[in-house]
Amino acid sequence: MAVVCFIRYVIDPFQRDAFEAYARNWLSIIPACGGNLIGYFLPHEGTDNIAHALIGFDSLAAYEVYRARLRADPAGAANFRMAQEKRFILSEERTFLRPVTP
Repeated sequence: MAVVCFIRYVIDPFQRDAFEAYARNWLSIIPACGGNLIGYFLPHEGTDNIAHALIGFDSLAAYEVYRARLRADPAGAANFRMAQEKRFILSEERTFLRPVTP
């Protein structure tokens, strides 16, 4: 894994269950589209409106191929639509990180 996409979500804390369903859907969709899903992380204690996801890729080029597959995937498109319709994601930020190696 040469690059990790770190996604920070600001979510509606009153729709945490809807976000959890959205995240759970990605557990099978992301790997099927070529992403190495490290995980989705929901608020547990403290701040109640921030969630995270980490997805690994061999390169930024591999990420771009993954994004194209994701847009074409019917289950992925349905999950994106559900998030737009229910509006439980208030904002989303992506940061690309590289692991520190010896």
